[in-house]
Amino acid sequence: MTIVLAVVGLACGFAVAGGVFALISMLGIIPRMADRFGLAAYTYQMETVIVLGGTAGSILTVYEPKVPFGIVFLAVAGLLAGVYVGAFAMALAEVLKVIPILCMRSKLQYGIAVIITSMALGKGLGALYQLYISGAK
Repeated sequence: MTIVLAVVGLACGFAVAGGVFALISMLGIIPRMADRFGLAAYTYQMETVIVLGGTAGSILTVYEPKVPFGIVFLAVAGLLAGVYVGAFAMALAEVLKVIPILCMRSKLQYGIAVIITSMALGKGLGALYQLYISGAK
């Protein structure tokens, strides 16, 4: 029974990962993000690193190994993960034209930088609230 569950879990994981990477590929998020950062020549390498990072993250989530690098490593890893998620979210928003549609519908002409900064601060403060206040019970 354990082997059957392991095979089903592995197959489901492959299906979900394939769906996520297909969504990322179909929307063209990685090439657009590479173009925005001036790294269009390294698009293939960026895609490879993202797939490897997703695989490593999945393995770390399942097996939860002890990492003896200390609090500094944890802070740097958390910062890099946050930068990646923020850049990915903004690239997704740009691909889906969320911000231009928001500005057009609200007839906003000035203050777009304030709105984007407010969104980033709200995301950061919400994460801190979840980690330190609501999760500290």
